[in-house]
Amino acid sequence: MLAWGWRLPFLLALPLGLIGFYLRNKLEDTPIFQDLQKEQAAEEAAAAKEQNKPVSKDEAPEKPGLGELIKQYWRQLLVMAGMVTALNIVNYTLLTYMPTYLEQQLGLNAQAALTVILIGELAMVAFMPFAGALSDRVGRKTCWNISLVGIGVLAIPLFWLMGMSFGLALVGYAILGLLFVLQLGTISATFTAMFPTQVRFAGFASSYNVGTALFGGTAALVNDFFVEITGSLLVPAFYMAIACVIGLIAVYFMPETASASLEGEQVPGSIGSPVVAGTPAYVALEEGKQPDQRGLSDDEMRQVM
Repeated sequence: MLAWGWRLPFLLALPLGLIGFYLRNKLEDTPIFQDLQKEQAAEEAAAAKEQNKPVSKDEAPEKPGLGELIKQYWRQLLVMAGMVTALNIVNYTLLTYMPTYLEQQLGLNAQAALTVILIGELAMVAFMPFAGALSDRVGRKTCWNISLVGIGVLAIPLFWLMGMSFGLALVGYAILGLLFVLQLGTISATFTAMFPTQVRFAGFASSYNVGTALFGGTAALVNDFFVEITGSLLVPAFYMAIACVIGLIAVYFMPETASASLEGEQVPGSIGSPVVAGTPAYVALEEGKQPDQRGLSDDEMRQVM
């Protein structure tokens, strides 16, 4: 079993991948995107009618290309790239590299290392719905800031603690995992709301996949490399702390989007975009805390609101 059992998950992945491919190709666009397409088609038809041009019913509205995406939404792309960098360095260090680290660097046996990971991840799964609900009440930015500051400050002492005993490894890993859930439990809502409807998928996919490829998949390699050349077992903690600083800078420039509408061609949470009264996005706009409000005088604020 030990000689060949490791191949089973890879064999199971093939039919699961085919099922995923089938489901992805059968998915329809979101209602919001479909409504926007209809609005754009109606506007183009009206414009063509005024100019006495023939209208093609089969012609889809023009979609912005990659160059146009970068030109118009480079700020959103950079902000999300910074957040994804922080997210994935912490994610791949905690969830992928940690079993190897606990065994090879801290000297735990395989069963003890997997027990630490299992208990920590069960705690994360249990807490994740509460993290999502909390972000709806206090805002995405607040949750991310708590998570990034907590991990950035506590990573080094908790990694030092994990090297002392099996019990302390359990405690240290669980604390880091629970802090990380404040990011992990909100990413689906946070990242998709960073772009307007017409470029939402392209913007999200570009930033997330590039950031993950550059900093997520390489996290274990970077950690191992610097542990070897420095001899310090705290390298992963320092790496996560640096990632959290990058994340905090990015979050500063991210608009609060909790309960901001995803409809329309405006960036959710920006000036003039629809928000629900009394929600974090509404409060941020009312208090002038959104990124596009910074630097505006009271008079300018009243003109654009």
